[in-house]
Amino acid sequence: DVGGSLLLARAPGRIGEYLGTTGHRMAAGDAIFAGFADYYLAEDEWPVLIRRLEDTGDWTAIDQAATPAPDSALAADQSLIDAHFGGETFRDILSALCATDSEWSRRTLERLSSPAPLAMAATVELIHRARMRDRIEDALQSEYRFAHRVAAQGDFREGIRAAIIERDKSPAWAHDAIDGATPAEVAAMLMPLGEDELKLEDAT
Repeated sequence: DVGGSLLLARAPGRIGEYLGTTGHRMAAGDAIFAGFADYYLAEDEWPVLIRRLEDTGDWTAIDQAATPAPDSALAADQSLIDAHFGGETFRDILSALCATDSEWSRRTLERLSSPAPLAMAATVELIHRARMRDRIEDALQSEYRFAHRVAAQGDFREGIRAAIIERDKSPAWAHDAIDGATPAEVAAMLMPLGEDELKLEDAT
């Protein structure tokens, strides 16, 4: 709900859909490749750069200190990700993965077996909308609608229970099947909120 769908939408190809649904943890090279970070500098070199910035206030020191990022696993899998995550809906993505008998597709389907089906389906739609409009205001609006509704929806509470309260790591999502969330349910989560709609002030 802080504009993440727009960042995901601006990632190369269909990397955004992959990250948003699988929860892939990005390494440094991935973050640079996907557009979530601008510079790479090994942690043991941070103190020197920090002191230089404190002493001079010269932000070009960041450019001078930055080094090439490590290789990205996301970049290596780009063609696979684009081929399987290019569908219009989450169900399309699942169909593409199920139609491919490969270690990568099986591993990816396994990753998709844990999160809430409605959340994954809505994530794909949020990214698609953000890509189409490419405005932070629209991304925030759509994300707020989803967050507003999901806070009162059973999956949100169940996720907290399974991960934080009882910590059994076995959430019972509202949809038993990974493809259980329908396009109509996703659309309903993103409908305008009426009086509760997010109101953004014009900064101009």
